[in-house]
Parts: sequence; C-alpha cells; structure tokens
Amino acid sequence: RGQRRDYDEWQRLGNTGWGWDSVLADFKRIENHHLGAADFHGHQGEWRVERQRLRWDILEAVKAATREAGIPDNADFNCGDNEGSGYFEVNQNRGVRVNAAQAFLTPVRSRRNLTIETGCLVDSVRIENRSATGIRIVRGGRVIEVDARIEVIVSAGSVGSPVILQRSGIGDGTRLQAGGIAPVTHLPGVGENLQDHLQLRSVYKVSGAATLNTMLRQPLGKIRMGLQYLIDRSGPLSMAPSQLGIFARSDSRQESANLQYHVQPLSLDRFGEPLHSFAAITASVCNLRPTSRGHVRISGPDPTRAPIISPNYLSTEDDRSVAAAALSLTRRILAQSAMQPFNPIELVPGVQVEGREALVTAAGHIGTSIFHPVGTCRMGDDPLAVVDARLRVHGISRLRVVDASIMPTITSGNTNSPTAMIAEKASRFILEDRGRGVSSRPLAPTTAATPAVDWTTTAPQ
Repeated sequence: RGQRRDYDEWQRLGNTGWGWDSVLADFKRIENHHLGAADFHGHQGEWRVERQRLRWDILEAVKAATREAGIPDNADFNCGDNEGSGYFEVNQNRGVRVNAAQAFLTPVRSRRNLTIETGCLVDSVRIENRSATGIRIVRGGRVIEVDARIEVIVSAGSVGSPVILQRSGIGDGTRLQAGGIAPVTHLPGVGENLQDHLQLRSVYKVSGAATLNTMLRQPLGKIRMGLQYLIDRSGPLSMAPSQLGIFARSDSRQESANLQYHVQPLSLDRFGEPLHSFAAITASVCNLRPTSRGHVRISGPDPTRAPIISPNYLSTEDDRSVAAAALSLTRRILAQSAMQPFNPIELVPGVQVEGREALVTAAGHIGTSIFHPVGTCRMGDDPLAVVDARLRVHGISRLRVVDASIMPTITSGNTNSPTAMIAEKASRFILEDRGRGVSSRPLAPTTAATPAVDWTTTAPQ
C-alpha cells in the first residue's frame, strides 16, 4: 500500500478525500485477508491476500543480517508505516495467483450490461462541444466508433492513458499541433510528471545454500518442486516474483523509509534470460520517493506508433545520492555475521566499484524499471493537473481517468494495490455522479437487454 504519508501528501496537495484514513477504508473494502477483518484489513472484498507458502534458509539469513544492521522486523507492511523487514504477503488463493482480472472481472463476466472486446487498439476519445461522446478503436484494420451514453473512462495505465488523451487533442496545445493533432483543450500536464521506481539489482554468489538457480538445474530438484506444489500448492512453484521485503532509510535524515528491497533466492543477467548456473541471490533496491520526473508523449497521430517514453532516471542530485547510499546499505547488510556461513561474494555491481561517484555510475548501468510508472495524468487543481479529485478530466465533461497515472506522487511501495484502491474509490464516484444526473441522456436499467454501448463501423483505416 505504501505509507500513510503518501496519501496525506496527496490530500495536502488539494485532493480532498485522498488522505490515509479515507483510502484505508477503500483498501479494506476490496480485501479478503487471510487473518480476517481487523483495524488495517478487510475480509469481505474480492482480492484474496495470503501468506507465502515457502521458506528459504538463505532468505532467513538475510533477514537476520538486516536485524544486525539495525533494521527491525515488520510483520505487516500495510499499516501505514512499512519500515522493517519481513515476507511480502501475496495475492494468492492457496498458492495460485489471483490477479485483478480474476478477482474483479471474472465474477461479473456474465452481466448483461457488460461487453468485453479484445484485440482492439484504442485510438482516441471522441469529443464534441468539450464533452466526451465515445471512443474510436481499431480492430482488424477497421476504425470502430463506440458511443458512450453516460461517460468515458480511460484506464490504460501511465503510458497508455496520456497517449490516448493526447491523440484526442487533450494536452499541451503547442506540442499537439506540432505533432499533427488538432488541440481540443490545453492541459500541459498530460504525459508529464512521469515517476517510476528504479531498481538497482545487486547480485551475490553464495555457498552452502539452496537457491532457485541450482534447484532448477537438478532433475531431482525439479521433481521435488513439482511434488511439493501438487501436494499442497507450496514451495518454489508458488513463488511470487519477490519473497523477502526490506523497507529502510538511506540516511538518518529521512523521516521514514525511502528504500525498498525485493530479495530473491535467484539471479540472472537480464529479465528473460536464463538463471545463473551457480548459487546466488539478488538484493534489488529502489528509491521509493524519486525526485526525477520524466514524460510520455505521442510520436504522431498514428495509434500504432510507439510513444516516446523518457523516465529521466537519476536526473537529480538527490536521486543520485540515494542510489549510492542504497548500494552501500546493501553491502552493509550482506556483510553482517548472519551471512558469513554462506560466504557472499558481490558480483554486481562488483567489489571493484568504490566511492560515491563510482556507485552512481554503476547505478546507471545496472538500474532497471521495476514497472511502477505513475503520475502522467496527475490529480489536482493546479495548472499542470489533469484530473480533479473525482478523477474527472479538467475542461472536458463526461471523461474520467482511473489508473496509476492519476497519482500526484508515487507511493512508497509497489503500485498494484494502490491502483486497485484508486479503482474502488473511482467506482463510488462514478455511481454517485450518475445519480446526480451527470449524463445528458437517460440511462437504461441495469437489467435491460439494451447493450451498454453501440458499435458502429465507420470506415477502413
């Protein structure tokens, strides 16, 4: 979820109703927590949360080393202050992942007022008289117009949503005109304010410990893993991408944890490549509150052309300092006595990398996205804000954005659950505004046979 301070900051920026106490109720509303209802957890929601169903001796050693380094244990990262080390809880049901589609969409697929279309590329929102009236999509080489009777909700993520808005004429007017798009409304913040967590993946070779690297190279190890999963859905085949989490401060001046570790009993050179042939662990650390800001911009009116994505990682002195401090803290944790039986040897960035400037340079070489882009349609009431506190696009009626792009500042942790919370809160806004007569057209009853949208093929592309 991140930290209490994240959401209180959103509210301080003028977004009423987005402080911690308010969003906590939404987090609880969507949650089905394995411990049942409690002060910080819900039990009646769609999204199942469970403990992990595995154990690694090497991760236990890292956890002990973290304590020796002065970072306390934390059994629950989701109570407003996530500082400490512990095992991530996971969105699983008895060892099987439960993603957002399975939790929220699958149970309502049969509703008569829901139509799911796949294989579609959204081109733009159709806008008439500064009001969203539908969308244009491309499917099978044909442009299809979809009419909206109530409103249009753009939910394409921090890259997709600003791109759709820009192709619709919503964005920086000068830049849109230069790119061949007729401006509809001048919102210069569309596509700006891009924030992401840059992970710095330190790799340590270890001895005398089981890791996924070696287990997958042993036929008996594979058989054992398979049997473990078949018997009780536990073991390495039930693994989430990361198991051990650590939230820490890069230096004593930080008011709360500003670093997050994902520690894994495996290693590889790059995502998508094979695991190393030797036993190793990866301690991936990211700056939770980067000050660098990037942007997402269309490269032209053609919806099939990839956008220009410029994260501007490590572009501020503060981010460079935190990166060097983060790599130094990783070394301090792995040098504690609890790790000595496993003889950890730093392979990446490498023991030869010493000094602040060398560490900053190394961070630039080994840093990769942890896939938490946010902020490109940010919420607020200032000139660079894109949506208001009810997620309605400024200057355009009947148009809303609901995804991580509306975050004014990035959350101090993974962004999946905060995005689900945003959707839960938005669903309430949508229903409330519908009751206030936002639409200029009558709404058919939920049980009516009339489809929720009208599909009209207009022309070949």
